[in-house]
Amino acid sequence: MYETLAMYIDGQWSQGSTGEGEDVVNPATEAVLGRLPHASPADLDQALAAARKGFEIWRKTSAYERGRIIEKAADIMRSRADAIATVLTMEQGKPIAEAKLEVMTAADICEWYAEEGRRAYGRIIPGRVPGQRQMVIREPVGAVAAFTPWNFPAVTPMRKMAGALAAGCSIIIKASEETPGTSIAMVKCFLEAGVPAGVLNLVFGVPDKVSRHLIASPTIRKISFTGSIPVGKHLAKLAAEGMKKATMELGGHSPVVVFDDVDAIKVAEVAAAGKYRNAGQVCISPTRFYVQEGVYDKFVGRFTEVAKGLKVGNGLDADTKMGPLANKRRVDAIDGFVADAKKRGAKVAAGGERIGNQGYFYAPTVLTSVSEEARIMNEEPFGPAAPILPFKTFDEVVQRANRLEFGLAAYAFTKSATMAAAVSDALESGMVGVNHLGISLPETPFGGVKESGYGHEGGIEGLDAYLVSKFVTQIGA
Repeated sequence: MYETLAMYIDGQWSQGSTGEGEDVVNPATEAVLGRLPHASPADLDQALAAARKGFEIWRKTSAYERGRIIEKAADIMRSRADAIATVLTMEQGKPIAEAKLEVMTAADICEWYAEEGRRAYGRIIPGRVPGQRQMVIREPVGAVAAFTPWNFPAVTPMRKMAGALAAGCSIIIKASEETPGTSIAMVKCFLEAGVPAGVLNLVFGVPDKVSRHLIASPTIRKISFTGSIPVGKHLAKLAAEGMKKATMELGGHSPVVVFDDVDAIKVAEVAAAGKYRNAGQVCISPTRFYVQEGVYDKFVGRFTEVAKGLKVGNGLDADTKMGPLANKRRVDAIDGFVADAKKRGAKVAAGGERIGNQGYFYAPTVLTSVSEEARIMNEEPFGPAAPILPFKTFDEVVQRANRLEFGLAAYAFTKSATMAAAVSDALESGMVGVNHLGISLPETPFGGVKESGYGHEGGIEGLDAYLVSKFVTQIGA
């Protein structure tokens, strides 16, 4: 059921040249799924040479033909959704229903870029003298190095692979070493669809060694990274040394503002479902809940009921609603957040502890009476712990929501159109969801502000990230 683990370099599956690697572990059972090879410097050089060759092939392939191939990959992915979802759940932990939805979303992203890549339009600028023609031409930036995390092993790599390929770029993607099987399965879809050798390369290894080697190469002209703020800053510095274009989709700490004119029960149910999706391991997860005093108790009560009622277990079990955390690091981290909050006076309304002694399971957790000084209110928790705090006024909650250096996503719930406009204007965030949490679609821009990064994936902005503009001015001879 699980994929055979390998790298893909210049049209060939590879076990690497040194025999170095690491085990991939099922987070629900702690069983070893397979041995993943690591790329040596020589392997990375081979991938870079392949990307150079692949770029020359792919940039000369018409946008129409590129779109046809990418669209075929999306169709293949949909036909294999059940199998890929099983691999995803085995290595990442999320419930199988969530995993299949993620795979289908990745296929939608792939299809959307296939279509949008045919519309990388330039423009004509009127000349100042007779016979002058001024053209802006959009061209692929070059070979891309992309780096992705483990929490969405289908969607996150697909945003980068499909965006780069649709623009006419070649790509070397270093997917997460903790969830490699999903990216391998998706690469196979592209290969079967007809992507030429060298255009798409997949490597694994020690992250810092791989990123330093790839980014230092003059072959690479564009960096795309999804991950933590500290690593993003590090990679941005490396990219700056070569004046390389970069997209940085970094961490968040999303405030949720609930005004007292809403149906608190319904909003609590929506908010809790969003909070515990993928066990809270989502960069746009709702993480700081500010609820106006008039509905605070009702909201907390229903949110807590939902948290206590969630079936936690192996993601392959059909009735599981929340799977394990992806690794032991997250269990220890959430334990630390909860302990710190309790030390500062917080009360645990639900959860607050690990479940069992096998697998990385943690109970859906609700915290009340939380100090704004607690770590969970200031650092991205990335797990199933929800601090819920009351507020009085609009100005107060906006100040509290905006006080951190994060600016990826924010949410608000209100029945007032006036209040909806005011709060969406006031929140300092790259994305704002009002009365729902669905802010990530293939056709819409995904990205943050402040320390949550720069650049976008998705939408026309996502395609633009892999293109450069060339100005051509011509006067007849």
